Amino acid sequence: MLEQLVKEVNEQAEQLKQAQEKMRDLTATAKSRDGMVTVTVGPRGDVQAIEFDPRVYRKLSPSELSDSIMAQIRDATRQVSGEMRELMEPFTPALPFEDLFGPEAGADLFFPASDLPRTEKK
Repeated sequence: MLEQLVKEVNEQAEQLKQAQEKMRDLTATAKSRDGMVTVTVGPRGDVQAIEFDPRVYRKLSPSELSDSIMAQIRDATRQVSGEMRELMEPFTPALPFEDLFGPEAGADLFFPASDLPRTEKK
């Protein structure tokens, strides 16, 4: 019986390790409805790329462009958080994820800070 328990714990530990590896590589991309702004974020919601349609400066005012960028960042961050929750659900009790970790839970709950990719400042 103890051997079976140890085997199960080892299997869960391996599954958790695989989930953590997947989380390190998570990204999400959101594109505005008009196609003018595309934003990609990483596992912590860190902005990895912002792309503009070449016509963006003729179509959007500066405030509209700013609003669109911020909206795409929020959407992409929600997407990556949802994917992270899906990866971690098998390892959490029957309680809802938000009840355990809070609505703003991110990858930093599951990794030491040194394990996540860092964004270089230019």
